[in-house]
Order: sequence, then C-alpha cells, then structure tokens
Amino acid sequence: MEEKLLIELLKKGGDELSVALTDASIALFLRYFRELKAWNRKINLTSIENDREIILRHFLDSLIPYPYVKGSKRLLDIGSGAGFPGIPIKVHDPSIDVTLLDSVEKKVHFMKHVIRTLGLTGIEAVSGRVEDKSIIERYSGAFDRVISRAFSDLGDYLRLSLPYTAPGGTIIAIKGPAYEKELKGVAEISGIERPNIFEVKLPFTDRTTVILTFRKAAR
Repeated sequence: MEEKLLIELLKKGGDELSVALTDASIALFLRYFRELKAWNRKINLTSIENDREIILRHFLDSLIPYPYVKGSKRLLDIGSGAGFPGIPIKVHDPSIDVTLLDSVEKKVHFMKHVIRTLGLTGIEAVSGRVEDKSIIERYSGAFDRVISRAFSDLGDYLRLSLPYTAPGGTIIAIKGPAYEKELKGVAEISGIERPNIFEVKLPFTDRTTVILTFRKAAR
C-alpha cells in the first residue's frame, strides 16, 4: 500500500477518533509499521499482514482508549505483544511514562528494538508474566492507569491488574461487543468500583471497540 494512503488513513482515522495526529507522530507510526512488517516475516508478531488492516486494527484501535488514558503519569500495558496499545499511545502522547509487559521474550526484543528505533524515552519493555511475584513486588501500586487488550477473561484481567494499580487509579479493558457476558463475574471482585462503559466505532469499519474503565478504590 502506498505510503501516502497510509498517511491518509492515519490522519483521517485520528480525526474521527478526535485524536489529532501530528506529522511527527505519523512519521513515527510509519517507521513502526515498517519495522513490524519486517520483523513479522521472521517471527510471529501478528496474524494481521494486510497494510490497511495493520493501520486500522493495531494503530488506530490502540488510540481508541487514549481519552481514558490522557493525563496519566504512569501507564502499564499488560500483554503488550508487538506493543499494542502502549507504543501507539506513547507515540501520540510522549508525556505518559509507559511500561510494556509481556511473557514472550521475542516480542519483548521487538518492542525494545522499536523503542530504540523510534527514539522514544520514558518507556520500557519488560519480560515476565503478570503473575510473577518479582514483577508484582517491583511494580506494586506503581501505575495510575493499567490497560490491556490481551485478556480473554475480564475477571482474570481485573484480579491480576489490581496489585499494579495505585489506589484511586483506573484499570482499562479493551473488549468487543460481547463484553456483557464477562461482566457477570466482576461484581464479586472486591476493591474496584462499577465500570464506566464506552462503545467506539473503529474508523472505516463496522467494528465496535468497547472500553470499560474500573476505578480502584482509594484507601
């Protein structure tokens, strides 16, 4: 796909999401896009290989939760994979300190490479499992926002995210339209308030992304 068409997708998609992308951030997204394509030929980073779909379902979809992350000081992205949504959020808003956590070493290597290649600061990629005691001890209560789009079970995600979330902080889940079934078991989890729910259409598609935000109770 021609670069000018990729730029047009990013610009128009950002505008539809009310996330205005600068020329500088678009240049970084294009570099990220090229690195993702190159590395994906050697290691399995994503099953999405179509250029247009990468822009839509990885880059723009990662920016959908930005309004609920805006103003954060420290953001933890659990199960980042190839860096989504944490790296796109960092590219758009360099003021947020971002920690990317993933258990697959080769994906962490890729994220570190992208961080270096894009010249990003205030961001780190960490290898480990969210359940690891050493990781929990290192980052206990350190983040005012925790986010993930990697978990299939909402309850598991909330339970595992709570130790990392500062009192009064917010846990953000990115889901599809079938999220309601997963909410049934959430009420029994102590320490979080009832969620706010936002449904956002992914630009240029008929896909709906659902953002659920849960506030961790203050002490």
